Amino acid sequence: MGSLQKAMEGIDIIYHLAGLISIIPGHNPLIWRMNVEGTRNILKLAQKTGIKRLVYTSSIHALRRIPPGLIIDESIGFDPENPYGEYDRCKAIASLDVKKAAQEGLDSVIICPTGVIGPYDFFHSEMGVLLQHAAQGRPIFYVDGAYDFVDVRDVVDGLISAQEFGQSGGSYIVGGHKVSIKNLIEIVNQIAGKYTLMIKLPIFLAKVIARISPFYARILKIRIRLTPYSIEVLRSNSVISHLKATKELGYHPRPIFETIRDTVKWFLEEQPHFLHCSSGYSSCRQ
Repeated sequence: MGSLQKAMEGIDIIYHLAGLISIIPGHNPLIWRMNVEGTRNILKLAQKTGIKRLVYTSSIHALRRIPPGLIIDESIGFDPENPYGEYDRCKAIASLDVKKAAQEGLDSVIICPTGVIGPYDFFHSEMGVLLQHAAQGRPIFYVDGAYDFVDVRDVVDGLISAQEFGQSGGSYIVGGHKVSIKNLIEIVNQIAGKYTLMIKLPIFLAKVIARISPFYARILKIRIRLTPYSIEVLRSNSVISHLKATKELGYHPRPIFETIRDTVKWFLEEQPHFLHCSSGYSSCRQ
């Protein structure tokens, strides 16, 4: 708390983006400490020091899952009992804490990005690794599925607009475009001039591998991308609306082709050594 208090001295606006993401099943105390307790520490100090506005970065997965055929928007609310993943539950709990703080007088706004992709991916996001491999023309195993992907630069624009125009206590989805994994790879190939051998795993086989892989990941201390959670995400309802953000914040995401073009260009021209990262399966968890 002491380091946070020092960092917040003389600050009027806080953009809270810190968080720990995990797609591995099972309990992880660090996820709770960082995503929930860390947010609560920020809220306590923000209320104590008189911060003028806090913009909290939540997640689309903090919202309640709804069946296919329905549109996901801000009205469905956060789900602290989400059965699909500890990360989702923690982000939902933290988001509800932010809403409670707003009711108590702290001027705060919540942003819920969808699957974030884009250039400047210094820490090798799950989708970033997939795009790297496709840009190289390396063979890729994938699961048939799709999700809503948003450019990281559009998320930043959404955060800034939320600070300027968002209603206190309100939440805003900042999404992009629904795209299948297969289509993403094809767009990368078109841009990079490469051919990628795409091997689609039957869903029953993918689920078997997904159940086994976390066990080996813990033993070998390796990073995996095919887990029960990642399969659930790619096959879940991904009809997501950012209409509220468009109306109230002036939010307009760029075309998905532009996002992938700039991402591939950055990987190939600015960070070529990143293309030697290890192989793995893909998920869209951000």
